[in-house]
Amino acid sequence: MASRLNPYISFTGDAKQAMEFYKGVFGGNLSMHTYGDFGSEAPPGYADKVMHGMLETDNGFTLMCSDNPPGMEYKPGNNFAVSVSGDDADELRAYWDKLSAGGNVSVPLEKQMWGDVFGMCTDKYGVAWMINISQAEG
Repeated sequence: MASRLNPYISFTGDAKQAMEFYKGVFGGNLSMHTYGDFGSEAPPGYADKVMHGMLETDNGFTLMCSDNPPGMEYKPGNNFAVSVSGDDADELRAYWDKLSAGGNVSVPLEKQMWGDVFGMCTDKYGVAWMINISQAEG
């Protein structure tokens, strides 16, 4: 398998719900393993929390996550976003509609100075997304 780069997001107990939401947006195969799935005694209150989750879509997207492990401080960051780009306007607009619903739009999905349709939003789980619809040259 070739090397690949994909986002890995930490949550504070709602990783399962977030990943199910993302599966509803992008489709694909979702696998999740809880702290309790690995046979050893899970930390108190963590048996049903996600130790590792991975969503792999038919379009080649991979999104990984976990609920923050006990004893590790959770610091939501604003130094990353998940970028989804391509030229299938209908598909990308559908992602935008689902991701921005219940969230916060910081840049509306509209034509930008470089010619593409672009938008930025933060979804209802606090994850920043950038959608870029490339315009055909010609």
